[in-house]
Amino acid sequence: MVELTEEDEGKTVVRGDESVGRVVEIDHGTAYIDPDPGITDTIKSKLGWGERESEDTYPLQEASIESVTDDEVRLEGDL
Repeated sequence: MVELTEEDEGKTVVRGDESVGRVVEIDHGTAYIDPDPGITDTIKSKLGWGERESEDTYPLQEASIESVTDDEVRLEGDL
């Protein structure tokens, strides 16, 4: 099981060879992703200014995370 922290905010979320979004906030170990972040959203998340209240973000299930690197959160399976 992979535990996410606030340091993971701003990382790209990938599945297979495709980017599926970006982590915009970590709240109590749950990652919230924006499936189509713009440059402003990306910068905000890297600075820790994520806004989960947006209806455009979705919680990421920990069980679906395969690994976390310095740059990305990799999901299990392929698209």
